Amino acid sequence: MIELISESKCISCGLCVSVCPTNVFEQKKGEVPVISRKDDCQTCFMCEVYCPVDAMYVSPNIEEEVIDENQIVQSGIMGSYRKELGWGKGRSSSAALDASYKMFRLMSKLPGH
Repeated sequence: MIELISESKCISCGLCVSVCPTNVFEQKKGEVPVISRKDDCQTCFMCEVYCPVDAMYVSPNIEEEVIDENQIVQSGIMGSYRKELGWGKGRSSSAALDASYKMFRLMSKLPGH
């Protein structure tokens, strides 16, 4: 579930607002988005993945958490899902490590593909 938008890191680009499939956020022009409908969050991580500055924290836990931004930033978990995917400047895609990617590459080498 979406837990945090870092006001100090957010650049108010609105990508999280536009990619959210359940319309969880509200944003006034030029301002940091607000989590308006947290209960509608499907924990799809799209907002975190598309955030270009790693200003989002989506928790995979269903239970309510007490979120302290400083602890989240210091732990390195802020934007960690995006980092693991290899999205962002200076990062390498991790798609080649995915078993299904390897399978599709092998399949594409078969005759008739």
